Amino acid sequence: MSNRIGSAVLAMGLALGTAAAPTAALAAAPAAQATTLRAAMDGSGVDTLNPFLAFFNGALDTFGMIYPSLNSLDPTGKPGPYLATEWKASDDKLTWTFTIKDGLKWSDGQPITAEDAAWTLNLIMTDAVAGTANGSLVSNFESVTAPDATTLIIKTKAPQASLPYVSIPMSGIPIVPKHIWESKAKDLKDTKNDTFPVVGYGPWTLTEYKQEQYAKFTANKSFVLGAPKFDNLVLQTFKSGDAAVAALRSGQIDYKAGVNPTQFKALQADEGIQAAQTVGNGWMGLEINHNARTRSGKKIGTGHPALGDPELRRAIALATDKQTLVTKVIDGVGQIGAGYLPPAWPQWSWKPAEPTPFDPAQANKVLDTAGYAKGGDGVRVDPKSGKPLAFRLGIHSDDAADAAISGYLVGWLKEIGVKVTIQSLSMSALNSDLAKGDWDLLMDAWTTGPDPTYLLGIQSCGTLPKDDGTGGNTDSFFCDEAYDKLFKQQLTTFDQTERATVVGQMQEILYKANVNQIYYYANGLDVSRKDTVTGVTLGQPDASGVYPSQTAFWSYLNAAPPAKDAATAAKAEGGSSLPWVLGGVALIVVAGGVVLVRRRLAGDDRE
Repeated sequence: MSNRIGSAVLAMGLALGTAAAPTAALAAAPAAQATTLRAAMDGSGVDTLNPFLAFFNGALDTFGMIYPSLNSLDPTGKPGPYLATEWKASDDKLTWTFTIKDGLKWSDGQPITAEDAAWTLNLIMTDAVAGTANGSLVSNFESVTAPDATTLIIKTKAPQASLPYVSIPMSGIPIVPKHIWESKAKDLKDTKNDTFPVVGYGPWTLTEYKQEQYAKFTANKSFVLGAPKFDNLVLQTFKSGDAAVAALRSGQIDYKAGVNPTQFKALQADEGIQAAQTVGNGWMGLEINHNARTRSGKKIGTGHPALGDPELRRAIALATDKQTLVTKVIDGVGQIGAGYLPPAWPQWSWKPAEPTPFDPAQANKVLDTAGYAKGGDGVRVDPKSGKPLAFRLGIHSDDAADAAISGYLVGWLKEIGVKVTIQSLSMSALNSDLAKGDWDLLMDAWTTGPDPTYLLGIQSCGTLPKDDGTGGNTDSFFCDEAYDKLFKQQLTTFDQTERATVVGQMQEILYKANVNQIYYYANGLDVSRKDTVTGVTLGQPDASGVYPSQTAFWSYLNAAPPAKDAATAAKAEGGSSLPWVLGGVALIVVAGGVVLVRRRLAGDDRE
């Protein structure tokens, strides 16, 4: 429903609000010589500090900064080193050997070894609760072993092209310290992980966290990929996008990823603000509860039974004017949606041969033919259940985009005899209802990175919840045998062109099912103060002035105080490039390999 990374989809927090954290969280750096980067936390916030359970962007960003991964994802989207200095597959592509860097230590001084990685991955493979967030990423794993402190061996059931991207910052599996988590594994569902400083290893150490207020970090000056250029980092939460923008203007914060088009245009005119536009790496759309059930087939929830009819879902798609949503809701800063994967990753681009048009008259004909007769109040009735076509539409209470879109939907669907009642709920409430199936329609948004495995995986049968409610990471209870077969096929396809064909076939199945109706792909709009920070924008813009998709991992690591990094400051206007030079580290790039980034969006990060 709403997730959960990097560059955010545009923000529409238009309602005025105030910062949630105390003034102390935004005060000047405590030490005279210390430097502090202050940024707006991802609008979704932190659902939990337990890395095995979290979905929200704010949590994933945090884990990416405080826990290591096997691989990094360099600013160009290619696999890079992190805990692993090199990785290679056997000739049959079934066995992967990772060489773990020797000498790294957790923040409590204990050594980091291959056993930490093996223990983490095995726990996710064998424990349903541990696999809540990332179980789909290891579903093809046969075994994971650590024969010695610097060797990790992963054997797969079938060749897996995306394996070097299963564990990358923010979007993949974070590796946790075995000596800390082993005692927590028995009661993982209730583990909060809120003892500070949190023992981990990354560019930052989490030293303090206040729910819905702020998170404070200190820099790891011996970080393997290079030390952060700021000494401290504070991520501040805000009640609205406008409140965050006001804080940026006043100097309370230095950087905010994901503002709305109106805010972006106003900030572009401010000579003290760098405003950067990034290509859309996510989608905004409508989810339809067509058949909420568990893996065993047990029906759950309170979804309207008529939504199981593909003709009704097709009529809803025909009645929706996506162009109006792009023009009116995001001010034209984005593209009309169709395929499940966004334009930031053209290698997976897919467009329907016959796009569904905006055609209310045809929608009415479809419903007439299907036997949905109109009652005296103009609302059609389901001929099977006898229930009127009256649906609940869940929207995020803190999201102006949801509110704007839902207003259009109510009117458009009324024209075809469908009544919609808007239910405005918090992100946590919406996600809770989603897992239980207690909804009819939901507004949702997701982002993804160059590897589509995770995002495609949440539409597979394996992500349906178990009968006891655990293990589920489904997006809309979609489960299709042909889709699942293709999902396994794309995992084992190393040739990128061939893999793209398979991924396109999967997107076609999703498009025709109309369970997830993709409205648009919004560009990312990021802003920062020129007088306090440089280097948060990576890469160079294309001919249209749009930068490549960003991730918070590199933005915060590469950010620098202007006086401390003159070279970066000189590039502030045109963006900066993070050098990918690590002495003595071997990079082995796999053919067809691409990255895994995913997140469910809410609040400020949704457009």
